Amino acid sequence: MLPGIAAPPPELGVLELLLDQTAEVKPRNVTVTAVEYGGRRALEVRRPSTSPMAPDIDTFAFVPELDFHDGTIEVEVAGAPLPGAPPGARGFVGVVFRVDVEDGFSCEGIYLRPTNGRAADQVRRNHSTQYFSFPGYDFDRLRRESPGKYESYVDLIPGAWTEMRIEVSGQTAQLFVRGSEQPVLIVNDLKRGADAHGSVGLYVDNGTDGHFRNLRVTARP
Repeated sequence: MLPGIAAPPPELGVLELLLDQTAEVKPRNVTVTAVEYGGRRALEVRRPSTSPMAPDIDTFAFVPELDFHDGTIEVEVAGAPLPGAPPGARGFVGVVFRVDVEDGFSCEGIYLRPTNGRAADQVRRNHSTQYFSFPGYDFDRLRRESPGKYESYVDLIPGAWTEMRIEVSGQTAQLFVRGSEQPVLIVNDLKRGADAHGSVGLYVDNGTDGHFRNLRVTARP
């Protein structure tokens, strides 16, 4: 058992990671460092980039040997652009799930754009949250083919701790932020299908300084 993992009865199907040690996750195209942030121990996950055209790739740190299908994912995140990040950087930070890294990679994901939450431009506010699925369904394709369907607004502050909860069931995922009773984003057609499964990971994108703590994954039959 990895350090920092609580050990609940196996039949409960609950995994808890404090996210205070790098051994808890395995990075893909990101750096992972154990740090103190906002007065708490956390994992810092970064995707440095100076190019505004950096491609969307598998930039996350995932939990090894975790096989998740349906259930609840809870985590605290904080995202902000890195110094020198390209103008389009938004502090992208979030969660990937049903991650398959055995044959290339595939995943579902939901992330936040913290700098959009209180932007003066309403269109940017409407893009505060985002669903995506790799390969094949990056934000650009989803926005172009289905405007407004896979994004929504939520109040966010760059660099501030924000609680995310994602409820996954079959081909549906719902995002709740800071304990909200109603989801801020609903996706009813997860692109990998209702039967997909895989790991859970900590996602950042271009030019992001991301922080994560207190990951809790509750599996549901």
